[in-house]
Amino acid sequence: MLQFFDTPTMLFRHHSWANLRLLAFCAFLTREQWAVSLLGGYGSLQETWQHIVLAEQSYFSRISTGQPLGRRSDGLALTQREMAESLARTGAGLIEWASRVQPHDSVAIDWDGVERNVPKTLLLTQAINHATEHRAQIMALLTQLGQEPPELDGWAFFDEYSAREGG
Repeated sequence: MLQFFDTPTMLFRHHSWANLRLLAFCAFLTREQWAVSLLGGYGSLQETWQHIVLAEQSYFSRISTGQPLGRRSDGLALTQREMAESLARTGAGLIEWASRVQPHDSVAIDWDGVERNVPKTLLLTQAINHATEHRAQIMALLTQLGQEPPELDGWAFFDEYSAREGG
């Protein structure tokens, strides 16, 4: 069981678990609730989830291939199923890459019109930070809707994993 909690993969296991747990909780909300926004938040629940998913796809693409993500050209919003599948895929990918990225690994990124070499470790950090910030907005939005959001902290993660593994 302790190998599951190795650093740095443990951070990304928690990250993936929190994304998927919160999205699964949101799956039971109505269409109207998915359209609600939070003052000071990113946008509607749908827009915030789409933003989280597309950003994680982008971070993962840069980390794994060094290339920017090709965006969907149809302009359609992702379905909840597509979001869950994507988060499962990129979550697993980030877990894998977290232990492979070396401090000197970098990727060229157009940063406000200037190409800069950015450490992949920064992209890993940003993937966690970005999703955490927006998950907090989603949880505030859920509270605004009268829903009690699920616990997403490290203790809840540990308790769920321990119960599943019999530890």
